[in-house]
Amino acid sequence: MALGDGPLIVQSDKSVLLEIDHPLAGEARAALAPFAELERAPEHIHTYRITPLALWNARAAGHDAEQVVDMLEKYSRFPVPQPLLIDVAETMSRYGRVRLHKHPAHGLVLESQEAAILAELQRHKKIKPMLGAAIDAENIAVHPSERGRLKQELLKVGWPAEDLAGYVDGESHPIALVEDGWQLRDYQSYAADAFWEGGSGVVVLPCGAGKTMVGAAAMAKAQATTLILVTNTVAGRQWRDELLRRTSLTEDEIGEYSGEKKEIRPVTIATYQVVTRKTKGEYRALELFDSRDWGLIVYDEVHLLPAPVFRMTSDLQSRRRLGLTATLVREDGREGDVFSLIGPKRYDAPWKDIEAQGFIATADCVEVRVTLADDERMAYAVAEPAERYRLAACSPAKTRVVKRLLEQHKGQPTLIIGAYIDQLEEIAAKLEVPVIEGKTSNRKREKLFEQFRIGELNTLVVSKVANFSIDLPEAAVAIQISGTFGSRQEEAQRLGRLLRPKADGREAHFYTVVARDTLDAEYAAHRQRFLAEQGYAYRIIDADDI
Repeated sequence: MALGDGPLIVQSDKSVLLEIDHPLAGEARAALAPFAELERAPEHIHTYRITPLALWNARAAGHDAEQVVDMLEKYSRFPVPQPLLIDVAETMSRYGRVRLHKHPAHGLVLESQEAAILAELQRHKKIKPMLGAAIDAENIAVHPSERGRLKQELLKVGWPAEDLAGYVDGESHPIALVEDGWQLRDYQSYAADAFWEGGSGVVVLPCGAGKTMVGAAAMAKAQATTLILVTNTVAGRQWRDELLRRTSLTEDEIGEYSGEKKEIRPVTIATYQVVTRKTKGEYRALELFDSRDWGLIVYDEVHLLPAPVFRMTSDLQSRRRLGLTATLVREDGREGDVFSLIGPKRYDAPWKDIEAQGFIATADCVEVRVTLADDERMAYAVAEPAERYRLAACSPAKTRVVKRLLEQHKGQPTLIIGAYIDQLEEIAAKLEVPVIEGKTSNRKREKLFEQFRIGELNTLVVSKVANFSIDLPEAAVAIQISGTFGSRQEEAQRLGRLLRPKADGREAHFYTVVARDTLDAEYAAHRQRFLAEQGYAYRIIDADDI
């Protein structure tokens, strides 16, 4: 491809513009994904940003600076600014110039072949207290309990450590995959292999692509007691059912540690809520981490990891850790802590690649815009800033759109998803369908989800409790009426509810109903960024055109 023909414009401020209508746009997007993050995604030109963390993740996953430079030069319409190319090479070279490893006589040490780096770190006010005595010109002793916190601080000062200190095997426990009429998909095998080779880290796969099976494959490699942390009890029971179906584990070998049960077994599935619950100012669930000599810890939906679990994880650096997620986007900006404490991204499969192989459904994404009535518009105009989004998101005009869409997709399994409980209850009452929200008991949730799966219920109204780890393979239509402000991760999870392949091969439909000229529209544009990065395009239609 000749210079001047490419879909990218690479700029010296590390922003990269991608022309969406270019015939090579998809190819360039896939090549950009390992080391750049999408910032804005309007219709024709998407803006990416090359960040240090993205470059270090790429480096840890096996990409080198030469590959990144070649990719930028291959797809760029104009000459790539030389300072940017130099900066990319130098940033990537910082990964691994300090290493953590085990010294035969001194235990855990921080090692670098560059005396100036070690001198810099020894003088840093936050890092200095974590370091012990210098062993020689290249090695400084580190107390084992500081392994996680030291990696966090090293990342902040721009010297991401390569952790080669190894792992304890933990208590052994036989676990085998039982491939009876099925087998691991290629990308699931690659993901498990990449994790195991790296020792710890994160696997990024779309919803519906079988992240649980990657976890099971990792467990079969570890052959050890395993602690699995999940978002909620329903997700935990889905993990248990899948492990019973796909592995040699029996019911007696799998424990549930939740608000309802406190079982600790060779494989224990615990919820984040229980792990982070405080009693008399203390995290009682810390006993869970100390109760067995765990060989593997699996963090499901790692992008949702609560802050207290980060703190606990910093003390678990000698255990193998696997993070599973559909998106590494964290709205709190703590992607760096995932990198430091769980590990770097080891495997990332673009959603469209998995879709092309037929393992997830194709999806049509549509934004339906409604206009506020005059009285609503005035109420919105004079409302306090904190109330404006709720007013726009809960517009009664959205109920009429939902009814029309249900009529249009009559008989198809449909989820109506929102963030405001009173809005959801009102719509559920008008449609005479059940609603699932935070206060719905686990027993009732499981019953309603099962009725939906087998076709007894065609429509469910759900709050954000259904965003994560809920397996509803036949869901074909989702209508999003309100969201958690501009959460990109939430948008990805909600579309993900639809991506399990359909028995009849039909396309999924994902509608977002948005009030124009309001914060609702601004937040919707922000939420859509991650999906745009994955190659999904939103059509925009007026509510009157449905």
